[in-house]
Amino acid sequence: MKAVALFSGGLDSILAIKLVQDQGIEVMGVSFISPFFGVERAKEAAKELGISLKVVGISRDLMEIVKKPKHGYGKNMNPCIDCHILMVKKAGGLMKKVGASFTISGEVLGERPMSQNRQSLRMVERESGYEGYLLRPLSAKLLPPTIPEKESWVERGRLLDIQGRSRKPQLALARKYGLREFPTPAGGCLLTDSVFSQRLKDLLSEKESPSVNDLELLKVGRHFRSLEGKKIVVARRKEENNVLLNLAEPGDFLLRLKDYPGPLTMVRGKDIGDESIRGAAKLTAGYSRRARDLREVEVLVGRIKEGLSPGERGEAAILVRAPFDTPQD
Repeated sequence: MKAVALFSGGLDSILAIKLVQDQGIEVMGVSFISPFFGVERAKEAAKELGISLKVVGISRDLMEIVKKPKHGYGKNMNPCIDCHILMVKKAGGLMKKVGASFTISGEVLGERPMSQNRQSLRMVERESGYEGYLLRPLSAKLLPPTIPEKESWVERGRLLDIQGRSRKPQLALARKYGLREFPTPAGGCLLTDSVFSQRLKDLLSEKESPSVNDLELLKVGRHFRSLEGKKIVVARRKEENNVLLNLAEPGDFLLRLKDYPGPLTMVRGKDIGDESIRGAAKLTAGYSRRARDLREVEVLVGRIKEGLSPGERGEAAILVRAPFDTPQD
């Protein structure tokens, strides 16, 4: 008997697999990757568990959901119910391909008020097209019996009745299994982050179909709009200078201080005018510890051209005078 587990690498999904493995069932993990979450945690946890892991990209499907989720958003731009439906649907398709009999999930009844209440759990199962084939071992005794339980593929009595937001039952079970290192449940998806969500809303107001590069740029630096409405991104630290440089595309402007250390700044958009460049230059000076107290400073400006690398941008110097800008993004 074989099962496919939706696997994030978090404690709940690890424990769900352990409970099913205890009943002699082989488990294969499936983890999903997009611009909003990665799979490194899942890869590490899969090695510790000794299970195979299939990584499935869902960027295109998820982006369409994010723009208009059928079941709405959570607190920020997180369409959790629609996202879970998509994941269960993908896992169900993989289940058929690899000869598995059912799927499992680490979801806990009531742990998340929007996406893990009874109604949402039923909705995810029904709309995925795999009703009855999704087992939630941590809360199974509180939910209607699934096909694996009805067919005695798994013993319902050996599954659990965990519910609510307390982590005590999971932590006790982790100690029982000898698990000492596992990630916290928060912080997995950028769509739950308020700052990232605001940036994404701003991007979608400008571009209906943003590129992967556009989405990656949302993760970097401080973000502003010039009076002309052009995107300005100022690196927060030295490491982000290199990230911005690597994300630069033809048409983007890159700015840096001529004689002082400081951030790299990018201006992105169509028909970028002098006002946007000067605004970006003042931000560049304002976020430099060495330059922000000067009366004037030179800023080097270069535009990325087709066929040239960001390092070949042909910079020209402009002089900007105080006061320099340091607003909060």
